Amino acid sequence: MATHKYGTFAKALEAGKLAPAYYFLGAENVLKDEATASILDKVLDPGLRDFNLDVRSAQQLEPEDVLSLCTTLPMMAERRVVVVRDVEAWKRKTRGKKAVLQYLQKPITETVLVLVQGAGSDPKDDKPDADLAKLAYTVAFAELTVEEATRWVDREATAMGITFAPGAERHLLKTVGTDLGALRSELQKLHGLADEGPVTLERLGDMVGVRHGETPFDWRNAVMEGDTTTAIRLTPVVLSQTSASSVRLAQLLGTALVATTALRAHVDRKVRGRQLNTAAWNLLKSARPAGLGPWGEEVEHLCRWAERWPQPRLRAALRAALDADRASKSTTITDDIGIIHELVLRLGTAP
Repeated sequence: MATHKYGTFAKALEAGKLAPAYYFLGAENVLKDEATASILDKVLDPGLRDFNLDVRSAQQLEPEDVLSLCTTLPMMAERRVVVVRDVEAWKRKTRGKKAVLQYLQKPITETVLVLVQGAGSDPKDDKPDADLAKLAYTVAFAELTVEEATRWVDREATAMGITFAPGAERHLLKTVGTDLGALRSELQKLHGLADEGPVTLERLGDMVGVRHGETPFDWRNAVMEGDTTTAIRLTPVVLSQTSASSVRLAQLLGTALVATTALRAHVDRKVRGRQLNTAAWNLLKSARPAGLGPWGEEVEHLCRWAERWPQPRLRAALRAALDADRASKSTTITDDIGIIHELVLRLGTAP
């Protein structure tokens, strides 16, 4: 079967098109939970949910239990739901997985099976299992862009009664990033302030512990603008924040450098002005890279950086970012500030 996006899955579910089995994978665990909850709400009567829902972990699921769970008939309902989490624990020859694959050959219409693969620390861990993807409706929950995360925050904030003063929501996303688990945690903190009016930039800074102008994106922008002094000053400030690390900063900078390199190719072909702006928008729309800020702002940044950074300097900077990423992941090097300071200085002296 093809791999679908969350939006495609949501529209099909809303239209009442239920698959006998779903396979959820990808980096964004919060969306997997939301998708699973949507299936439960669509399929199960709240009063009978306890009778028609089984949730198990693949690690504890015995092969002989698979057929029993999936073929048990619903009680006073049309369907029941079986959710199996942690399916990444299944290896190619695991008996539990083999039993599920055997069931998926001829699933029954009275059961909706949901297989949920947890997010891995490495993007390679989030690749679909070919056997499961072939037999189940597969949905990939990739890391969100800032636009997608903003829409999610808007929806969650509205449900919690939270409103933002100008600039506050953008600061939240620049500080926390697009990880929905972290964003939900911060929104829950703000929920208690909902009766006090819109959350201001100053109040938000106090709540999340990051002041305006001291986010990872501010550090990245200083590096890309060639403001080495500001980047060096911000390094320990940013790295002291809960969500920041030398790995995240190296990857954040690497994403900007890759996008700038792609746009620089247009500059080298004498593309300028409005045409360059359009090329930048098209680049973001086609690649939809994670790790960027609001696209309107990023387009302005990228156009400016692409004109200022020649290809030799970009190649040297990408090598430096890659070295910093590797050093950050090394078990023998633990000084994050030193790693990032070296990265900033290398980029500041790049040809």
